[in-house]
Amino acid sequence: MFTRKKKDNAPENRPVPRHIAVIMDGNGRWAKKRGLPRKAGHKVGAETFRTIATYCKDIGVQYFTVYAFSTENWKRPQDEVDALMNLFRSYLKEAAETMFERGVAVRVLGDLTVLPEDIRAQIAEVDAIADRLGPDAATASLCINYGGRDEIKNAVRAIAQRVKNGELAPEDITEDTISAHLYTAHMPDPDLIIRPSGEIRTSNFLLWQSAYSEYYFTDVLWPDFKTTDLDAAIDNFNNRNRRFGGV
Repeated sequence: MFTRKKKDNAPENRPVPRHIAVIMDGNGRWAKKRGLPRKAGHKVGAETFRTIATYCKDIGVQYFTVYAFSTENWKRPQDEVDALMNLFRSYLKEAAETMFERGVAVRVLGDLTVLPEDIRAQIAEVDAIADRLGPDAATASLCINYGGRDEIKNAVRAIAQRVKNGELAPEDITEDTISAHLYTAHMPDPDLIIRPSGEIRTSNFLLWQSAYSEYYFTDVLWPDFKTTDLDAAIDNFNNRNRRFGGV
């Protein structure tokens, strides 16, 4: 936990979680309520990500991670999938550059091997921009083609290969070994996971990492999510007693 800095009307000297994650939900419903195509909701949701990620950095949150596109999202209508891929094309590098100026390193996590080649190339550029800020920079991560079960499966396969190669003894496998083979190996587990839109489920997001995370659910749709909504989630988090299995 960090002591937060004063930012606008935000409370002063309030502890903040080190790592906040968000299941970005409600883009489609936001657009439908306004008679707009779903892609319009995704575009506004992308700007919300930028706003909240920058605010997290300003108040002292070190890691901010969002669920942008799941391994199951390929099942959506092709026109929506195409719109999301085009959004990544137009948004990723531009967001990385503008957020770099604010001291935020943008990263992309997930099984990136199946993404279109031009998007993978852009992600490599995004990584290069983030590297310029160094390892201690505030980090905003977008999980793209991410699934919690898929992540664990890939980690198990990598560990099994190390055992097969004689690099690792089975009895030496620990929880830390598994964590080190996940996409999130460079960051701590999330302290707080927020899900907007009124849905109450985890949707295969950060399954291993969320063992002791606190969840916060709100009816606010993601495109409408404001910094004041994040403040409310942090206040709620600070009023909880995290026991980590103890009493």
